[in-house]
Amino acid sequence: MTMPAEPTLLLVGAGHAHLGVIDDWRRNGTPKGRTLLVEPLAAMQYSGMVPGWIAGEYRASELAIPLAPLVEQAGITWHQARLAGIDPRARVAKLDDGSEIAFDVCSIATGGAGRAARAMGNDPRLLDIRPLDRFIGRWQALRDDVPQHRRVAVIGGGAGGVELAFGMRNSAHWRDLAVTLVIGEAGLLPSHPAPVRKRVTRELERQGIALLAEDAAFERGELVAGGRSLEPLDLVVAAVGSGAPDWPRENGLPVDPDGFIAVDRYNRACGQPHIFAVGDVARRTDRDVAHSGVHAVYSGPVLARNLRRSLSGEEPARSYSPSFMDFYLLNTCRGEAIASYAALGVQGRGLRVLKNWLDRRWIKRFTRSAAR
Repeated sequence: MTMPAEPTLLLVGAGHAHLGVIDDWRRNGTPKGRTLLVEPLAAMQYSGMVPGWIAGEYRASELAIPLAPLVEQAGITWHQARLAGIDPRARVAKLDDGSEIAFDVCSIATGGAGRAARAMGNDPRLLDIRPLDRFIGRWQALRDDVPQHRRVAVIGGGAGGVELAFGMRNSAHWRDLAVTLVIGEAGLLPSHPAPVRKRVTRELERQGIALLAEDAAFERGELVAGGRSLEPLDLVVAAVGSGAPDWPRENGLPVDPDGFIAVDRYNRACGQPHIFAVGDVARRTDRDVAHSGVHAVYSGPVLARNLRRSLSGEEPARSYSPSFMDFYLLNTCRGEAIASYAALGVQGRGLRVLKNWLDRRWIKRFTRSAAR
């Protein structure tokens, strides 16, 4: 693949993986050509600290990564706009401000779409964790405008649903929330080892969080699971995974049967090697990589190396392998964390200290000046 003398790289979205690319640029130098970023938000929120923020362990500002200092230090031109469309063959992106950007290489990390309403039906009380910025904004508005005591259902038996249930049970703004965790027929933490599931079940019981192993949906204005109503409820928070946005299919990008951008082991769009996609908007075709913030974080440095090579006309040489990164620390929001790794399931205050240190270290990586 031959690149122009001064190629243009377009980064669409400032998701976790692209933050890793931007950080690589500012620390190790911008590659030849120019790099442009399209992102409408002024700051990105780190998803790993959201349950702790709900529980009052962090201020909102501690979750935020302002983009302006990052892109300036990295030598990146930032278009604070939203992608309106892309022509992958003509290599042109259209923005919602009416402008167009021609590119040689494009990388997409816009995140997935909320799928709760599609899966469960719509209801004014439904609050989807995706997209994260909208969730945070709605949660801030809700907590300031409603009575203290509330009944909440959290939908989703994965790590995100579990941590959100813990966070809401220990909410700093609403005391003594009655929380039900609806894990569905898939069960609690199905991809985690049995010792972790046992520890989490015990902690849910200890905190008084009800557990319901049936699928839930809205029927005639009520949340129903297993043929019975779960009402009364004041809020239904959904962590049911990422859905695929419509625009990749509509714009001629290769997609899998679910609508995610289909990418190879190097995160290149299948049949369109000048397009990269990573995170919740994409799906690997060579292996299963879960849509998880952990994987997005660790795929960033690998993506940065591959983009550098592509801009030099070389083939990518690295593939992100998640096999050794399936390590999770689940925040109980009561001063402890539960570790999930291999066949281990361990709980303790020291693990919460470790999670806090890891999370804050990741934030500091982007909020302190780059090494000179």
